[in-house]
Amino acid sequence: MDDKGRESGHLMLITPERVFYAGLLGRPRQRCSGAFHVYVAIERGLRLAVEGAPESYGELAVVMPDVRHTIASDHRSVICVLIEPETVRAGAFDGLAQRLSGADRGLFADRIRAAYRQLLHRQCGGGIASAAFDVMCFGEALPPRRLDPRTVRAIAQIGRFSGEPVTAASCAVEAGLSSSRFLHLFKQETGISFRAFRAWKRARHLLHFANQNINLAHLAQDIGYPDSTHFSHSIRRFYGLKPRAIFSGSRDLAIYRSDASVADSAGFPQGRL
Repeated sequence: MDDKGRESGHLMLITPERVFYAGLLGRPRQRCSGAFHVYVAIERGLRLAVEGAPESYGELAVVMPDVRHTIASDHRSVICVLIEPETVRAGAFDGLAQRLSGADRGLFADRIRAAYRQLLHRQCGGGIASAAFDVMCFGEALPPRRLDPRTVRAIAQIGRFSGEPVTAASCAVEAGLSSSRFLHLFKQETGISFRAFRAWKRARHLLHFANQNINLAHLAQDIGYPDSTHFSHSIRRFYGLKPRAIFSGSRDLAIYRSDASVADSAGFPQGRL
């Protein structure tokens, strides 16, 4: 744990398929992330408002991918666990959400808070696979989704975040398919459109640099945004905060990546657990 995380208790572990965040929540604004979210209160409780449903209150809240919601905490900091939907077997989130929201909700909240303490005190190794991450947080490994190799290659292209922006046409050529056939295959395999998937992954990649003192306009360009306006609107849609607010609130955040192969397209050093 570096000095930032040691003093504040704020940390973020990023893997290619999971994120564990413990830090400031920011002002409660509507957000709509591409990942499955589990929010856990560090102290007291959370208020969750989802479009079309009454507000709920408790120590743990679950939000499915691509659902607009507002989350507020009695404490200024919160724990948030993110799981990428294309990495988990279709339908698995429904069962997990039921268990997390059921009679054992308090036990799950305690387990995730224990995972936070484990990460805070560096009681895990330098790398963590998705199955081990899931066991740490939920006591069970979520069933992985098996993807067509052509879809896997397209996801890898999107995840490079370097060079020319990845397009459906370029992925289709590599897959040996027409653009329309590739787009159909991609959505069938992942459950989300290519364009929406790419937009979320681009916004997710921002997390790797959230505690860096960098030029946001240059970062936006480096990770594939056509301009600063598009960058700002996209980040606000996914996170409910402007990019500058995210960076301002992450100055004391320790960021770790469990996979050394993560592309660092802006050339910044990577912390490791």
